[in-house]
Amino acid sequence: MGAGHAHRLYRHGHSPVHELPPHCKLAATFAFVVIVVSTPREAVWAFGLYAALIAAAAAVARIPAGFLLRRLLIEVPFVAFAVLMPFVAEGERVDVLGMSLSVSGLWGAWNVLAKGTLGVAASVLLASTTELRALLLGLQRLKLPPLLVQIASFMIRYGDVIGDELRRMSIARRSRGFEARGIRHWGVLAKTAGALFIRSYERGERVYLAMVSRGYAGSMPVIDDVVATRAQWAYAAALPVTALAVCLMGWTL
Repeated sequence: MGAGHAHRLYRHGHSPVHELPPHCKLAATFAFVVIVVSTPREAVWAFGLYAALIAAAAAVARIPAGFLLRRLLIEVPFVAFAVLMPFVAEGERVDVLGMSLSVSGLWGAWNVLAKGTLGVAASVLLASTTELRALLLGLQRLKLPPLLVQIASFMIRYGDVIGDELRRMSIARRSRGFEARGIRHWGVLAKTAGALFIRSYERGERVYLAMVSRGYAGSMPVIDDVVATRAQWAYAAALPVTALAVCLMGWTL
């Protein structure tokens, strides 16, 4: 975790949200999602307030609405699942635009859409303001098991390496006139996958031996010790604390 690693979700900036320590943002995002999930689905107004909180946080972080909305497209499969719920769920039925829909299915679809969208939006906002390397340092600071942090670190770093290797193999095939057009070419693609696996395994073994030769004993050295002040914790807690107040009102009103 000694070098930076940019990712497509991250948007470089110098906002107050960008400058917060990563473990503060991780804790705040996790607490916010838990609070949203704990809110009764019947409190429709509460989810509107949650969306307003996310929008306010995005404005403070100077994240454009278009950037955030495009990243929300990742939840399209869940939206498709939610749309089907009113048609397949059982129980009391109601007519909507000439269609017979399940009341419990409508509430279930609303529950999935509202809570899922807010959770994805909070995660996208976190990723947009925090680099991957900082996220790993934040997880380490929050005392996540070191082995899990190392696995995530290696996965992030060498995923791109393996992807580049696959692209080079694809270019080599095309330079020799190969184009996969049907089932007849599946054998070639299978051999490519096998060769990629062997190369990745050998590369991993070489990397591990290089790490051991440099003193690796099961834990990665901490180069940057990220520390948060009380003011930074208080600033990060503004989102989940406000959301908690909304959730409590949703249960009592």
